[in-house]
Amino acid sequence: MHNSSYDSLHSDTFSGPRQSHTLARALGWMSIGLGAVELLTNRQLSEKLGTGGDGRIFQVYGLREIGTGIGILASENPMPWIWGRVAGDLLDMATLAPELSAKNPQRKLAGAATAFVAGATLIDFYCALQETRNTRAENQRQLPDYYATELQH
Repeated sequence: MHNSSYDSLHSDTFSGPRQSHTLARALGWMSIGLGAVELLTNRQLSEKLGTGGDGRIFQVYGLREIGTGIGILASENPMPWIWGRVAGDLLDMATLAPELSAKNPQRKLAGAATAFVAGATLIDFYCALQETRNTRAENQRQLPDYYATELQH
């Protein structure tokens, strides 16, 4: 018996798990893994990317990634958490953008990191759009049909 909205997302209507929901779960696990790397290697990341400082920003970003990943995996509706990933990606790119300058001797690695984040942003954005579309469709199915009810009476 299916009681939760999570179960309804996996009903026969979709012929199995939704592709976007499967992608969301993968992104959740990726967030946790990436967050752990950022949290544990913050100083090395700061040094390799030429950001300066002690790398605390990467610790904060790591905690953000882990929290977002847990939110995606624990939520019945991962849509807002996926949009959170998109926002986090934009923050990451804003952090990396100054490191692409000719003054940074590590700009090639910073460029590679920026390219990785840009690719992740595209995937996150695609998944967020799909989750939004599917959530709206699910909400439409759950709305009562007042016109049909009126005609029956």
